[in-house]
Amino acid sequence: MSDEITVDLFAEDRAHEEFLKAVIHRVAREENKRVRIRLRSARGGHGKALTELRFYQRTALSGELMNSSVPDLLIVAIDANCKSFNIARREIEENVESDWRGRAVIACPDPHIERWYLADKTAFTKVIGKQPRVGRKKCERDYYKTALASVITAAGYPATLGGIEFAEEIVQAMDFYAAGKIDRSFKHFLDHARRLIRLI
Repeated sequence: MSDEITVDLFAEDRAHEEFLKAVIHRVAREENKRVRIRLRSARGGHGKALTELRFYQRTALSGELMNSSVPDLLIVAIDANCKSFNIARREIEENVESDWRGRAVIACPDPHIERWYLADKTAFTKVIGKQPRVGRKKCERDYYKTALASVITAAGYPATLGGIEFAEEIVQAMDFYAAGKIDRSFKHFLDHARRLIRLI
């Protein structure tokens, strides 16, 4: 067993970064592991994220990333954006090069990361003090982002980061099993990440 697991988190935006950092740290603690997370971000939407992912993989393997070794684990976080979860996940998997396949975990929130913030309503209400009003899965653009931001302001918090500033507290309060039952894309990510963290 290695002393510390190095995780590169390649994420589409800050909402992914904050939520997934908290999940990875919690899972590592539960598995009695220590992790060091390095942020590798992509900006500019789904297509640009995939282009930057391919560039990141080549650069990391060639040793050209400044002051960085190849990570033990690569987490790729890109929203499904209302494609079916299986189609979106497959598209991301096709952009993970063969050298990375055994160490890559895909986080593909369906349809958007903000849905994961709201997946365990009990935990969310405990942290924020107000229950989110989210119905059955919706595919409207920004539906979950708006739902998250509006419940934060309705609870009396200033509209600073739209709710992502509470990622750590929400993740610590979450019942992962319950959240996974509500959101299959979250369960898929969590199970795969836990399995690889346990094996390293």
